[in-house]
Amino acid sequence: QLQLVESGGGLVQPGGSLRLSCAISGFTLDDYSIGWFRQAPGKEREGVSCINKSDGTTNYIDSVKGRFTVSRDGTKNTVYLQMNSLKPEDTAIYYCAAVRMSLRQLRLCVKPHVFDYWGKGTLVTVSS
Repeated sequence: QLQLVESGGGLVQPGGSLRLSCAISGFTLDDYSIGWFRQAPGKEREGVSCINKSDGTTNYIDSVKGRFTVSRDGTKNTVYLQMNSLKPEDTAIYYCAAVRMSLRQLRLCVKPHVFDYWGKGTLVTVSS
């Protein structure tokens, strides 16, 4: 049973920071690429960032580049999304997802249909 569970969401003021965690069980983390997605109210789910299997190469959409950082801890089988300088437009439910393939191109890792396994999401609200 392959499972992903997000945590770390909450309410934060603009300019603040949050670190989301994606705890993974049932598979070896290095064998899967992990994507972070978000879905704001009334909008389509969009890819935010991904980390490639094995080599840990990362990709980010332009709107979060320089503010968000994705990383992994193989010992804890956890992937993190560090979010700094948060903006109201970052408000969304954030999901992590996994796929057993390499994702070296941003255009692929931001597409939800590429991923096979999903967590249930954690809500991030950026508001004053």
